Amino acid sequence: MKGPGMFNTFRRDWQLWVMIFPAIAVVAIFNYAPMYGIQLAFRDFDFSKGLTGGDWRGLHYFSQFVDSYMFQDLMRNTFLISLATIVVGFPAPIVLALVMNQIRWKRAKTTLQTTVYLPHFISMVVLVGLLNVLLSPNTGLIGRFFNSIGGGDVNLLASTKTFIPVYVLSDIWQHCGWNSIIYLAALSTVDPQLYDSAKMDGASRWQTVRYVDFPAIVPTIVILFILSMGSILGTGFEKVFLMQNTLNLPISEVISTYVYKIGIVSNQFSYSAAIGLFNTVINFIFLYAVNLLSRRLSNISLW
Repeated sequence: MKGPGMFNTFRRDWQLWVMIFPAIAVVAIFNYAPMYGIQLAFRDFDFSKGLTGGDWRGLHYFSQFVDSYMFQDLMRNTFLISLATIVVGFPAPIVLALVMNQIRWKRAKTTLQTTVYLPHFISMVVLVGLLNVLLSPNTGLIGRFFNSIGGGDVNLLASTKTFIPVYVLSDIWQHCGWNSIIYLAALSTVDPQLYDSAKMDGASRWQTVRYVDFPAIVPTIVILFILSMGSILGTGFEKVFLMQNTLNLPISEVISTYVYKIGIVSNQFSYSAAIGLFNTVINFIFLYAVNLLSRRLSNISLW
């Protein structure tokens, strides 16, 4: 028996299509329409001829990037920062959500949630400004404390050894609370009878978290982990660029900041477009591979 046709489906659910149309329009205009400019990565950009008028160069700019002396450093820095963010930062909101879900005093829980959500709304410029003030080795509270316990006269933002820890820990502080919301929403769907059964069986809080709460959010964890792997080389531009200085540049120069300097500052538009496209393709490969692996192992996937 054949299902309803596309026209009949639209006529039946036209209210839903009308509601979702603005989202479809936004995605089409701001995500798909700009993909027309991808061809810039395969051409010599000419201002007088536009995106389609330059000479065709094929994979010239891609091979130029792979053969450049910056390639290994950029890939290493981008991968290390992204990997550290995922390894340390990804579990943090999960743990926070599990802890907050165990708080039974409603007022204390609300106060804690508000406190951990607030940093998310701090501007990135303000955040990096706070880091510069607090981590200063001469006047900063944290910087002076670090030096007083034997860290030496080290500028935490200027050292190649401390740049990644500072970046990751400040990212956790800013976004951990906000990212825990989706896990709290998943925990709110747990059947209260499961808690009652666990309590009757004499389960401790740790056992309740392990055998009731955690299994309930596993599908959410898997989906978000797959999405995070899709940006393994997508280290954010704004924060890294603001934290950069001459001393930490060997570890803080990543693909996104290099594309900005090559494309906007140096006006090498075709070269920067090729680097950006290369980065996107690598991210998609990671996303597809992890999604495929997840579907085979746990039957949970994006598609």
